[in-house]
Amino acid sequence: MARVMPVDGTVSSQPLRVALLTLEALASAAPVRRFVAAHPERIALVALSDPHRPQRGGFIGQAWRLLRRSGPRLIPYLLANFELPHLARWLPAGDASPERTPMAALCARLGIPVAMVSDMNAPAFHERLAASGAALILTFHCDQILTAATIACLPRGGLNVHAGLLPDHRGPTPTIHALLEDPPRFGVTLHRLAPRIDAGAILAQRHLDLPTDTTALDAAERLHEAALPMLVEVLDAMAGGTAREHAVAPRPYCGFPTMAEMRTLARKRRRAASWRDMARALRTPV
Repeated sequence: MARVMPVDGTVSSQPLRVALLTLEALASAAPVRRFVAAHPERIALVALSDPHRPQRGGFIGQAWRLLRRSGPRLIPYLLANFELPHLARWLPAGDASPERTPMAALCARLGIPVAMVSDMNAPAFHERLAASGAALILTFHCDQILTAATIACLPRGGLNVHAGLLPDHRGPTPTIHALLEDPPRFGVTLHRLAPRIDAGAILAQRHLDLPTDTTALDAAERLHEAALPMLVEVLDAMAGGTAREHAVAPRPYCGFPTMAEMRTLARKRRRAASWRDMARALRTPV
């Protein structure tokens, strides 16, 4: 295992400032907002991924592509994770806690620069990263795959929060693939960003035992919440020059589930999303 040191070979007692890249969705919105609200001094920039960006075909193109792959059983998951939180912004406001405050409004309250970004690999965003004052990219439930050039924009590279036990369950829906196993294995991993998806060296990992009726969306939120203390410890260790990381051989990539996998999930009486997830989504505006 290698000791992680700053690029100039020194250690620092100052918090490592990050550029936070995230997609606002039910699976992560509340934990990510809690992190930002608790540690604004660590955040140099927040970049929100545009979920309906034209280069991915917009809302209709992406929905059609996912339904062709996964079938109608994925619809509750897609609604609760992505669409109902967008509808929630039109409902009467609830409490003003960070968890219930859209990220743009939360950042405005805290004085943190924030932007919606359609292409995080574009030269214009590279310039914004370089000018942000951040030392490290932090992707936390971000759906855009960063190139080597983007990761290299900041001196300390990048760190990702993944709601799965890497090297297993690489990809965008690790908790669905965890539910396909017998018994399900849940956990969260902090790892280095690399151009190959979820294949960077691991800095921290934790296994969690979750209730048997946990849905994939509920598991994702719980795992992202469990990552918060780990994330602070890793960032502090990186700033102090004491972080440890180890490389692992990547295992097969697990994309959005196939129709056959969704049928298997139903046969096991396990669910990607439930009515409780949908109700929670309507209390989590984005």
